[in-house]
Amino acid sequence: MMNILPTGAAMLMAAGLAFSTHTSAQAQDASCEIDRPVMFAGLNYDSALFHNAVARFIIEKGYGCQTDALPGDVIPLLTGAGKGDIDVVMEIWRDNVADAWKKAEAAGNVTQIGVNFDDAVEGWFVPRYVIEGDKERGIEPMAPDLKSVDDLPKYAKLFEDAEEPNKGRFYNCPAGWVCEKVNSAKLVAYGLDDSFTNFRPGTGAALSAAIASAHKRGEPALYYYWGPTWVMGLYDSYRLEEPAYDQSIFDKLKTDTNPKKATAYPESTVTVGVNTEFMKSAPRLIEFLTHYETSNAMVSEMLAYMQENEEKPEDAALYFLKEKPDVWKAWVPEKVAERVEAAL
Repeated sequence: MMNILPTGAAMLMAAGLAFSTHTSAQAQDASCEIDRPVMFAGLNYDSALFHNAVARFIIEKGYGCQTDALPGDVIPLLTGAGKGDIDVVMEIWRDNVADAWKKAEAAGNVTQIGVNFDDAVEGWFVPRYVIEGDKERGIEPMAPDLKSVDDLPKYAKLFEDAEEPNKGRFYNCPAGWVCEKVNSAKLVAYGLDDSFTNFRPGTGAALSAAIASAHKRGEPALYYYWGPTWVMGLYDSYRLEEPAYDQSIFDKLKTDTNPKKATAYPESTVTVGVNTEFMKSAPRLIEFLTHYETSNAMVSEMLAYMQENEEKPEDAALYFLKEKPDVWKAWVPEKVAERVEAAL
């Protein structure tokens, strides 16, 4: 006796079979090259966390791999990459890289495989309204002729440090960051160490919060910062002029605590770095990571979205993948893109 299913049930059964077959085929196509999780450097700042989230989603959904991240500070994680504890570092600031990476690279344990973005900016900034004012907010220019670090001595009072009212406050990087050493040396070289305090916030988040607070209140602030970041995406900042970049002078700033000369930060190229043993074992993933390419403005836009909407890096990554398919699809083969898009 033939068992005849109702038409709707038959269609559902057929659809289920088709979905099962498609999923199985996807799983076969997306077999990972390595039999362990791909370990990312969980650098503790927003842009690196965003890149990690984007790359991990693509690797998991498009290539069928497991991923993980080891959170920490720059130097320990770069050291870990040299030892093989870390497979992928999504941000290697090539012109300002820590010695731990240089040593591992010289030993052949790590390498840089592609340019993530080549228009990163670093420098000393003030809110643009400090110089130009902001009519919409009713803010008059506070220092209309402030253009250069050479102009700062006469504006120490404007950037008054509440804890040392006879000095201005310069917001430096947290202690332990390479930029903290460079900025501290610059204060000396520019002759500003007597008129400005060298204020080092405890974390990168604390530095961002101080800058955001000043902008929201329309108050003056002098700070080091970099892009791409949500701060640069949300707040219009003016970069003060410095002597033109000179690599030999800049390199000395990292070690010399009493320099006579200083120079501007370079416009940095930020690369993707990997452990060389991982590179040998995962050529398909290396091809993807080599093609991974963004820009300062693009990432600042995503980080501003993350900040304004109080989203996590993983949420910003999903937003990016949904909103900018023309960008990320250029990084991967068509079948990988199809699997990622299906997962979205």
